[in-house]
Amino acid sequence: MDSAVTDSAGTPPEPDPRADDEPPTASPGSDGDANENESETTEESGTTEEKEEETGSSDADADADTPRKRHWLRWTALGTSVVVLAAAGVGWWFYQKLDGNITTDTTAAAELRTYEKERPRPIAVDAKNILLIGSDTRAGAGNGKYGRDDGGSQRSDTTILLHLAADRQSATAVSLPRDLMVEIPSCLTSEGRRSKEQSAQFNWAFQFGGTACSIRTVEKLTGIRIDHYMVIDFSGFKDMVDAVDGVDVCLKKPVDDVDAHLKLPAGKQTLSGEEALGFVRARKTIGDGSDTERMERQQQFLGSLVRKVQSNGVLLNPTRLYPVLDAATKSLTTDPGLNTLKDLYDLARGLRNVPTEKVQFMTVPRQPYVNDPNRDELVQPDAGRLFSQLRKDEPVSIAPPGEKENTQRDEGRSGTDEKPDGPGASDATATPSFPGTNAAAGLCE
Repeated sequence: MDSAVTDSAGTPPEPDPRADDEPPTASPGSDGDANENESETTEESGTTEEKEEETGSSDADADADTPRKRHWLRWTALGTSVVVLAAAGVGWWFYQKLDGNITTDTTAAAELRTYEKERPRPIAVDAKNILLIGSDTRAGAGNGKYGRDDGGSQRSDTTILLHLAADRQSATAVSLPRDLMVEIPSCLTSEGRRSKEQSAQFNWAFQFGGTACSIRTVEKLTGIRIDHYMVIDFSGFKDMVDAVDGVDVCLKKPVDDVDAHLKLPAGKQTLSGEEALGFVRARKTIGDGSDTERMERQQQFLGSLVRKVQSNGVLLNPTRLYPVLDAATKSLTTDPGLNTLKDLYDLARGLRNVPTEKVQFMTVPRQPYVNDPNRDELVQPDAGRLFSQLRKDEPVSIAPPGEKENTQRDEGRSGTDEKPDGPGASDATATPSFPGTNAAAGLCE
């Protein structure tokens, strides 16, 4: 019994023969399983800590960058504001300078108000009629070399009636000869006296009573209400040509005109402002020497100038547009309705889409004056027909120079069924066509 007890309790158990060959299989919930889980947990914990450290580092960097970004944005905004304000300031300075260049003629406006009852009434309200006057005054800087300044007296060297259609799809410029015999009304002179009503050549009206007298003379002659006017002098014309880098012309023969200060070879060439002024003023050495030929040359030159302005990007390029505007505004004297840069811009904006072939130039129909072949008189009923069409804002067309005035039926406007009215009006019901040119045709074509 003792032996059995001793054997069962005191004898150590025999070793398991598999102990050295196979590891013991851990049962669920065993220490091995726990250790393995603990190891995995430790690894995951370490990974989480690493992530937290990385995230913490990223957040710290972002926190550090935020003030720098905000600082940079503030400086950028400040810099942009300074640039915008500087640009606005420069723009405002340019605007004020150009605006201040324009001279306003309030005297003419007051004189016209005095005679308001006798002036024609507008028929086509949205159409505009502007009288453009090229002054031949010798007063002022740079003008003395074109003749003696006899106390500031002046005459209208060139006068053009510019009609802008109400739809702004066409513009018609009609030259009025300086030697045209007309009835000039009694006008207020620069000395404060009244001139007598008289028959005289047209450009004397400007000498008698300035712009107001010219306007009243044109209105009496044509029956057309003049809405605005512009007077430009020699220097202004030259500066505008220079501002667009000159205008191309073609000459069949060389020119040497002492009176016009012009000496040019034959062929194609680009005229500077000084040369261009001589070109449009010359009478004795270009063509037949007549005022008729000179006006045609002026019209062709103005057409080339318009085309140059539209073709070389002047209107869309501020650096090229400013010199043109500066030259134009310095030389302009206008009525109070066109005496600001905004007024002139609105006028130009309405014309920028007019096709060059619809910018037409012509001369009022005239012939040698019966009492003096060195003067002109209107040809009727042709002149009356032209005035009637413009007065009612009805179309006119042009034919190449040398062709006689003719008429074409106009089926597009009912207004042509009406009889022309006003001074020298004709009974014709067709659209008249007159010799002339347009801005699409250059001097070298």
